Amino acid sequence: MSNKHSLANLAPSLFDAYKKGAVAPLRHQVDVKDIALAYQIQQENHRRWSEQGRVTIGRKIGLTSTAVQAQLGVDQPDYGMVYADTCYCSGAQIPASQFLQPKIEAEIAFVLKSDLDADNLTIIDVINAVDYAVAALEIVDSRVENWDISLFDTIADNASYGGIIMGTTPVPLSQLDLENCQMQLSKGDEVVSEGEGRACLGNPLLATLWLANMMIENGQPLRAGDVVLSGALGPMIAVESNDTFSATIDGLNSVSVSFTE
Repeated sequence: MSNKHSLANLAPSLFDAYKKGAVAPLRHQVDVKDIALAYQIQQENHRRWSEQGRVTIGRKIGLTSTAVQAQLGVDQPDYGMVYADTCYCSGAQIPASQFLQPKIEAEIAFVLKSDLDADNLTIIDVINAVDYAVAALEIVDSRVENWDISLFDTIADNASYGGIIMGTTPVPLSQLDLENCQMQLSKGDEVVSEGEGRACLGNPLLATLWLANMMIENGQPLRAGDVVLSGALGPMIAVESNDTFSATIDGLNSVSVSFTE
């Protein structure tokens, strides 16, 4: 199957999966190493969402954990789009039924105060561009049956993005130890996931630098006001109706969410 036919067939099937239900893995229908095609599928569905009025507010970075990379046999992270209608405030109550196969993970979100569009970006540019950080929860969701994903599948599926819950106390980078900060994610009163800043490509700012360079390369540079979900600090946890989750990250206020029927 040519790339043109793959794009024409696979992008609509993933787009329809949001309402019709999860689809079989895409990787069996393509050259699984053709990562460019996976991003083309993602971009085609991003175009469809934009035409329907969806507003992009930033990006998410996935596969920042070396353990998860090893599981999928990849050596780099990936990214997806973040939409305004999927952004919630800490303490939100969200119907679990609006997702297909939701899981949740805790991470640090950055909000930018300036564009990241210069040539030869360095970590200094990233530090200067970040306005503040907040604790965040990401709802990850897959339109691929049973989370049976490869790198190709998750990229095409907007990096398995579902939604974000943002903490509400902005903190400047000068007050954070992003490499050593500890994270705890609790379900009710039970700690179900733990991690630290360095689990995210060594430092969440390094993940953001990777993303910024990728977005320049793809002609969609990060802009002032964008939110960057920098990547999970610990394992993701399955979500069910009536679950309540809260996360604490050193230096940042807690963030929480409840899932209703």
